Amino acid sequence: MTLDLALSGSHLAASVALIATAFLLAGLVKGVIGLGLPTVAMALLGLVMTPLEAAALLVVPSLVTNLWQLAQGPRLGALARRLATMLAGICLGTWLGMTGLAALGPGHGPGQASGPLGIALMVYALLGLSAWQPRVPARFEPWLSPLMGLLTGMSTAATGIFALPAVPFLQALALDRDDLVQALGLAFTVSTVALAAGLLGQGALRPGVGGLSLFCLAPALAGMALGQRLRHRLSPWVFRRCFFIGLLGLGAHLAWRG
Repeated sequence: MTLDLALSGSHLAASVALIATAFLLAGLVKGVIGLGLPTVAMALLGLVMTPLEAAALLVVPSLVTNLWQLAQGPRLGALARRLATMLAGICLGTWLGMTGLAALGPGHGPGQASGPLGIALMVYALLGLSAWQPRVPARFEPWLSPLMGLLTGMSTAATGIFALPAVPFLQALALDRDDLVQALGLAFTVSTVALAAGLLGQGALRPGVGGLSLFCLAPALAGMALGQRLRHRLSPWVFRRCFFIGLLGLGAHLAWRG
């Protein structure tokens, strides 16, 4: 099933239900652990459509929920200045990735294959399941920041996922909890805008797709609100392990199929 098929005829109800469920679950995960909406949505939608099509649906829910997360932190200005070169690298890397992949011709466009998406999900899941906690010395941060941004942008262009290597890098900066959550929201917001610009340039954000992406916002917000309510009733450690194990299985399936 492709996005064009999902928007036509007798497939409409089933397709809309599947898409709504994917974003409800993705929002639930984000509400509980503070991240994972793009990753979960891309993983689930990647089972039935190409990553490029899934990324187009992701734009509105990802942008709104990340702005919500971004607005809740106390030090936006200071974090924006500290991460400026990383954010610039994300924009440049996304543009380079989208342009380079599109130049390869039909069948090699951004997000056309599920294999890279599956591999990225598996790497992200294995990092999440491991006890590895890297630390970046302060003297390395000035030159690592633009490099991590560039690699994140290129990964975003290829897979639609904003997490690698941005999330491990930000976690390695030893930010306090509130600053880390806001820094993730900032990086994801910039990644979403850069991806949307790239998709627009590739003609993937047609009016019908934009409307469906707007529709996806409602289940994403509902899931996020539910996740925030469940956060205090669940063991975050157990939930994270279940999340990453499930992500590992989905990634393996997509990588095998790709």
